[in-house]
Amino acid sequence: MMIEIKNPGLYAKRKRSNQVGLFLSMSAMLLGMVFLLWILSILFVKGFSAIDLNMFTQSTPAPGSDGGGLANAIVGSLMIVLSCTLISTPIGILAGIYLSEYGASSKIASITRFVNDIMLSAPSIVIGLFVYAVIVAQVQHFSGWAGTVALSLIAIPVVVRTTENMLQLVPISLREAAYALGAPRWKVAYSVTLTAARSGVITGILLAVARVSGETAPLLFTALNNQFFSTNMNAPMANLPVVIFQFAMSPYDNWVDLAWGGALLITLVVLSLNIITRVVFREKVQG
Repeated sequence: MMIEIKNPGLYAKRKRSNQVGLFLSMSAMLLGMVFLLWILSILFVKGFSAIDLNMFTQSTPAPGSDGGGLANAIVGSLMIVLSCTLISTPIGILAGIYLSEYGASSKIASITRFVNDIMLSAPSIVIGLFVYAVIVAQVQHFSGWAGTVALSLIAIPVVVRTTENMLQLVPISLREAAYALGAPRWKVAYSVTLTAARSGVITGILLAVARVSGETAPLLFTALNNQFFSTNMNAPMANLPVVIFQFAMSPYDNWVDLAWGGALLITLVVLSLNIITRVVFREKVQG
């Protein structure tokens, strides 16, 4: 069956515009991929050469010394990020449930969404300075807890936004069916709506963890660093982002090599978290 084109000139013009748009889009994508692969190739080459068993078993070396590792920084980062996750997850989920199920059109919900949007776009260094002024300057010392608070302020808006969006995607018929069975509103929100959006909420949590895993600026003003192995969250604590920042600018080759290894380690962790979120989101869509 032949389709008659009423205006061949207009059709040809639109076809050319479409081809130009596709060419520009593909060119931009290829340009971005070239730079991304360039950065990753250098990171993998220099990072893998620096990774060994000592990196996971020894603490950061003294200036000018050989050997050493990043064990104290790895443990410090794990403790800070885990504490941040334990704080941001319940707060973010509960706030998202309120915005979606209880305060959909209230003034408080509108203000909360506005503040949440500001927090999402706020520079991390500003959040670090805020926590420094509120906590560090008051107690007169850096600490892992201050770093946890700073990262939590970055992670909470991500969890709130994702939770609210995922809950709004749940069909209204599920809520109506639960209400028809006599279930109270809180029961519907937690047992029906949240359960249906569980995969999406988990995706938001993992994205928040990936977001804060490589943050350096907030930790410079809060947790700072510690050359020695320490699990005391109430004292300065070593962490990978700050150690990488300091070692990468040092004149010691050993420190620079450890910085490359730490950068690769963070990249692999963030990449793994993003792959997990993609898998979870894909399973949610297919389900």
